[in-house]
Amino acid sequence: MKKKFFSVNINASKEKIWDILWSKGSYEEWTAVFAAGSTAVTDWQQGSKVLFTDGKGEGMVGRIAERRNNEYLSIEHLGMSKNGKEILEGPEVDPWKGAHENYTLKEQNGVTTLDVDMDMTTDMEAYFDKTWPKALDKVKEMAEA
Repeated sequence: MKKKFFSVNINASKEKIWDILWSKGSYEEWTAVFAAGSTAVTDWQQGSKVLFTDGKGEGMVGRIAERRNNEYLSIEHLGMSKNGKEILEGPEVDPWKGAHENYTLKEQNGVTTLDVDMDMTTDMEAYFDKTWPKALDKVKEMAEA
């Protein structure tokens, strides 16, 4: 796996951005860039399971590996969901199982830098290189509105 980094500076507090990232409604708005109908079923607490779905029974299974409010959230990917069933082992999952998706917020003088680093397989690199900047632009737009 390869680690990729994405970043955006936002004229808003890290608390406001944190809320946009993880609150019901706003989460669905900014993640629609990845897939229309995206949602997450979780309480976002450290150690909790998270089910990311596209509204059609397809998605990813993970857990919140670490959480520091308004500063850092790490998601560990454990498997996938297909037709509403979790798949945690096998050739579809093994290449990226254990990958992390990390969000870091640092605020200075009213400007917050949102950094995302993510482990990914080579076959997903082009997709994320295209979609992550759009997703971060959406978070920026929402936070600065």
